[in-house]
Amino acid sequence: MLLQAEGLTRAYGERQALHALDLTVRRGEVLGLLGPNGAGKSTTLRLLSGCLPPSAGRIRLGGVDLLAEPARAKRRLGYLPEHPPLHPELSVQAYLAFCARLRGVPRGRRAAAVERALERCGLGEVRRRLIGRLSKGYQQRVGIAQALVHDPALVILDEPTVGLDPLQLRAVRALIGELRGEHAVVFSSHILSEVQALCDRVLILARGRVVYSGAVREQARADQVVVAFAPDPGAEALATVDGITVEQAVGEGEWLLRLANEAAREALLRRALARGWQLREWRSPASSLEQLFLRATQQEAA
Repeated sequence: MLLQAEGLTRAYGERQALHALDLTVRRGEVLGLLGPNGAGKSTTLRLLSGCLPPSAGRIRLGGVDLLAEPARAKRRLGYLPEHPPLHPELSVQAYLAFCARLRGVPRGRRAAAVERALERCGLGEVRRRLIGRLSKGYQQRVGIAQALVHDPALVILDEPTVGLDPLQLRAVRALIGELRGEHAVVFSSHILSEVQALCDRVLILARGRVVYSGAVREQARADQVVVAFAPDPGAEALATVDGITVEQAVGEGEWLLRLANEAAREALLRRALARGWQLREWRSPASSLEQLFLRATQQEAA
């Protein structure tokens, strides 16, 4: 087990921001943290990165106690906070060389380490540009590169896609997906589909407590689909299609359906064509994770 956290607790005065959190991450695994604002996601990541001491609990990284031997443990992790610590007056290459030196990369290996980080994060073309003149998307890549430059076993990313446009989102998500081959990754996000696509496991927080921990794949079912037609045919009409079971309404005019087989999918499309139902949406129910998230957080709030 690469990362083990036991009983992590953090209090700010009388307010408990995190309550006895237990967490494990294996090599090559991507763990996603989900939760509403104020749930404790950023606090958890600051604790795991060693930037904030816990009020109680223990963190071990590769068998090294983060609290007892912080310098040794931190050589094994890279951290991207929600607001990356960038220096706008430096070029990308100079900044990464500076970070490599801070992280203890030997002098003889720094140039190669910087070059690899530039290549992995798609920064080669902007290596000589000042960070302050880069787009938000490129600045986020620089933030990820500084977390990778010393080749850590664990990479911690706090809201790595916040504020990005669709093209920038796609590039950063692809980069996170590529990291899993050589690193363990822990990242927080508000975007459920992002967690569904990138993570092996998810941990949902609400009011500083873990309300769910499990595999993302357990929440996805290949035989389910969310559909919407115009006009809305309604549950009764949809249920008359061979092989279709109407599970529930998931929005205005949106239905979660269970398909008995591939023939049921074809039968539904034929019925829609015959009845003049215009297809507005057809998607995999990543919303199964959404339903779990809403149920878990609402139960905690209650």
